[in-house]
Amino acid sequence: MDGLILVDKPWGLTSHDVVSKLRRILGLRQVGHFGTLDPLATGLLLVGVGKATRLFPVLSKHDKAYRGRIRLGLATDTYDAEGQPISAPCCNFPDEKELVRAMAGLSGTIEQLPPPYSAKKVEGKPLYKWTRSKKSVELRPHRVSIYAFRLIRYVPPDVDVEIDCSAGTYIRSLAHDLGQVLGCGAHLADLCRTRVGSFELSEAVSLDKIQEWTSRKQTEKFLRPLESLLEEWPKLLLHRRADRGIAKGRAIEAEQVAQLSEGRRCKGRTNLEEPLIRLFSFDGKFLGLARPDKRDRKIIPFLLLR
Repeated sequence: MDGLILVDKPWGLTSHDVVSKLRRILGLRQVGHFGTLDPLATGLLLVGVGKATRLFPVLSKHDKAYRGRIRLGLATDTYDAEGQPISAPCCNFPDEKELVRAMAGLSGTIEQLPPPYSAKKVEGKPLYKWTRSKKSVELRPHRVSIYAFRLIRYVPPDVDVEIDCSAGTYIRSLAHDLGQVLGCGAHLADLCRTRVGSFELSEAVSLDKIQEWTSRKQTEKFLRPLESLLEEWPKLLLHRRADRGIAKGRAIEAEQVAQLSEGRRCKGRTNLEEPLIRLFSFDGKFLGLARPDKRDRKIIPFLLLR
């Protein structure tokens, strides 16, 4: 069984909990997710099955969209509602114009620190373990892109927002930083991931549905085949028997190409430094990914789904 599952993650489960449940439901070990959602967050979680797990370097770099609620007036050590207060309660809330200006200042390309309680690895160990052991460690900000930070509704102390951002963005940090800029403190009260790349939450299915369809042997209702993934990238169809060479890591020559078609326009973007090409055998089997080498006009396979 190989493919991608769009899971509607419920509140209270970790992303690893979802993976563990799917392993039991499907009776498979080769299951993995492509981007963590905190236990208190809900929404779209991409999960790979079988050979699809090898696409982590690409699928994990899709941009994302969220709908959330930021609560002003109190900062916490986890930057969300689960944490302990690290500031005195504040009732001096900004007006809407001041709030919108502060949100605009946190948009665009910014340097962001991860929350102290996060799975971000520092010196080979998750940051939350450093924090719990009360050992200090040097944190380096990483660059992220906030494409949109929209105010939907403001009823103090609650700020309802929509966010479009690059992979690697911590929405908890964005909420905390907003509180610091405004001077009243803030934390993330609620979060739902609504999109990953071109995949929408409306397409996702619950764990209960996955279990029901699996028991009925109707996995095609939720499992997206490998051949349907990454359609935003060009598709290269090889001549018969040409795939034998790429299995050995050889470059693809022009005479081995039967057809090269453009990718499909998709919502969202993948934050990769180089363009990709999807490789297919002559009979339509998805073989893996390659990169164009402009210097000698060859195509170099780099990720093969063996």
